[in-house]
Amino acid sequence: MELAKYIDHTLLKPQASQADIEKICQEARQYGFFSVCVNPYWVSFCKKQLAGSGVKVCTVIGFPLGATPTEVKVFEAKKALQDGADELDMVVNLGALKSADWDTVFADIKAVRNAGQNFTLKVIIETSVLTDDEKVKVCQLAEKAGADFVKTSTGFTGAGATAADVALMRKTVSEKVQVKASGGVRTREDFDAMVAAGATRIGASAGVKIIEGK
Repeated sequence: MELAKYIDHTLLKPQASQADIEKICQEARQYGFFSVCVNPYWVSFCKKQLAGSGVKVCTVIGFPLGATPTEVKVFEAKKALQDGADELDMVVNLGALKSADWDTVFADIKAVRNAGQNFTLKVIIETSVLTDDEKVKVCQLAEKAGADFVKTSTGFTGAGATAADVALMRKTVSEKVQVKASGGVRTREDFDAMVAAGATRIGASAGVKIIEGK
C-alpha cells in the first residue's frame, strides 16, 4: 500500500498565507500525495505550483457550513473548475438534512454534480451531527445524485472521522462510491484504522507526519 496516494494533503485554515500554501504544494510533490485540498481562492495558484507533478488540486464548496444556497454552490463549483480544480468536496445542506427535507438535500448535491464534467465529487455529510439513520439516508442520496465519494467531516465541528462511521458509510454505498475519512486523522494508527474500516482516501493536514510515522 502506497500511503501517500491515499492522502489529500489539506490546508483549509482561513489564515493560511501564500507561503503556507506553497509549502504544502512542495510537500505534495515531494511525498507524492494524491492531491492538495485548499480553499477556492488558492486553486489557480496550486494548479500552477503543481503543474507536471501529477498531484491533483482539490477544493471545497459550501464550506464549512453547507448552508449557502444551491445556486451559490453551483457558481462556486463552476469557478473552481474553471480555475483548474480536479476534485470538489461539497458540504451538504445540513439544515435541510436535519429537517428531513430530502428533496432539497438531493437537489443540492445533484446541482453541483451537474456544474461541470470530468471532476471527482465528494459529499461531506458531517457525521458528528447526524444520527446513524441520517448518515445512511444521506449517503444513499449522495450516490443517487452521482457522487464519487462520501466524506465524513469538514473538521470544523470539533469532531472528525471515526472508524465506526467510515464502516457504516462503506456498508451503505455501493462499490461505485468510495469513502473519504477526514477530520482528526493525525497518526499512522489513525490512518490504518480508517483504511481498515473502508476508507480509500484520507483528508489530513498531518500527511507528512503520517508518512514519516511521527
